Amino acid sequence: MRSFLSVADASKPEIDRVLTRAKTIKSTVKRGRSLTRLNGKIIGLLFEKPSTRTRTSFEVASRRLGGESIYLSANELQLSRGEPVKDTARILGGYLDGIVARVFAHDTVAQLANYAGVPVVNALSDLEHPTQIISDLFTIQETKKTLKGLKLAYIGDGNNVCNSLLLGGAIEGMKISVGCPEGYEPSQTIQRQAEDKCRSSGGSIEIVHNPSEAALGADILYTDVWVSMGDESSKEKRMHDFEGYQINSDLLKVAKKDASVMHCLPAHRGLEITDDVIEGKQSIVWQQGENKLYGAAAVLEWLLIQS
Repeated sequence: MRSFLSVADASKPEIDRVLTRAKTIKSTVKRGRSLTRLNGKIIGLLFEKPSTRTRTSFEVASRRLGGESIYLSANELQLSRGEPVKDTARILGGYLDGIVARVFAHDTVAQLANYAGVPVVNALSDLEHPTQIISDLFTIQETKKTLKGLKLAYIGDGNNVCNSLLLGGAIEGMKISVGCPEGYEPSQTIQRQAEDKCRSSGGSIEIVHNPSEAALGADILYTDVWVSMGDESSKEKRMHDFEGYQINSDLLKVAKKDASVMHCLPAHRGLEITDDVIEGKQSIVWQQGENKLYGAAAVLEWLLIQS
């Protein structure tokens, strides 16, 4: 049973088909036409972490495609009382056609996929956020008309989003430059996977500790929060360590003149990004946010229709 736990679970042809389908779904929705590809399908949304965009995009995507969704808060399930993930997975797999899981530990989505018997989508774990990167690649493709050869500079914490960007960019032949403080680099395992994919795609990966060096000549500047959910205990230290790792008007001048600015949201204005930049003419943040809907829909179709 096919699941999508990591960007690396998809080949380049598969990602390209998903991106093409996202474009078609968006066009169809904008024209007010109905989609019925998921008629009769019921998706369970198992969320250990709260969400605005991810939850809403998957709920709406299910309905736009003719299916239904059920929101399953982990606090309301027997998981909160210590039931093993594999037991919950077996039961939910017997009720549902697919599971979208937003969790703390990546092992949770791995167990769900191993035992549910239905497709499982990783809607965020501590290791990766693959559905975010699908919508990101779709947004870049819409804006720049291509992916291969573009330079994306990621400024900030080498977190789950950064990990998935490395893989997605590598698969598509992009040049990914990460500017992060020492000690906040992306996963070394993910780096090795991405570098391996670059050998066939023509892409490149570099990790530097100077944000201006990372941003030099970039087509896209991308950032995320300095303190992710689960990292609150280290907030004070992170505020100190990430000082200077901000997308602002000065950093934007280092990138290409037509560089686009991205943020996966929610944004803490004045920390990882300034208000004038996120609201500026080079920001495609709101287009990126809307496209989470179409990326989610395309991923659901890909996994559930084939199964």
